[in-house]
Amino acid sequence: QVQLVESGGGLVQAGGSLRLSCAASGRTFSSYCMGWFRQAPGKEREFVGVISWTGGSTYYADSVKGRFTISRDNSKRTVYLQMNSQRPEDTAIYYCAASQYHARWEPTDYDYWGLGTQVTVSP
Repeated sequence: QVQLVESGGGLVQAGGSLRLSCAASGRTFSSYCMGWFRQAPGKEREFVGVISWTGGSTYYADSVKGRFTISRDNSKRTVYLQMNSQRPEDTAIYYCAASQYHARWEPTDYDYWGLGTQVTVSP
């Protein structure tokens, strides 16, 4: 079992930056690829990006490519989402999730989820 807790959300102006963290419990953190998803009001949950078990490989949605960066520190059992050049359309609840498989962008491919953290980008 893996329990995930996101933090770092908040209110930011367009063009600003935030860094989200996702802390995991359990000793098997390095066995999972870690994904970030987001869900805006009235919309489906969408893939943001994913990082491989050791952090050597990442994939991003086209909507965030070049602006968002995922990293992880397995010694701290934490994954990060650095969000730069934020836009109002980035406003959503952001979730981290764990999957045994890499490069998966469907929510159903992920086994464990955090409760999410709200990010609001003002114009």
